[in-house]
Amino acid sequence: MSTITITLNGQPHTVSAGVSLADALRALVPDVDNADAPIATAVNGKHVARQARADHALNDQDAITTFEPITGG
Repeated sequence: MSTITITLNGQPHTVSAGVSLADALRALVPDVDNADAPIATAVNGKHVARQARADHALNDQDAITTFEPITGG
């Protein structure tokens, strides 16, 4: 099985080629699926909505950023 290297919040990780953003997050970020812990994601600086993560295939050298969404009025 081939692998790719991605970065998550600046830290390099090796994952299986063809992995989705959702699967990578589940493997690398504790409590990512916890509804009480909202998390926003971007890949290479572009926002990826929660509902699109399962369909977003990662590529070698992709840079993932996670952050708490900003809310307010």
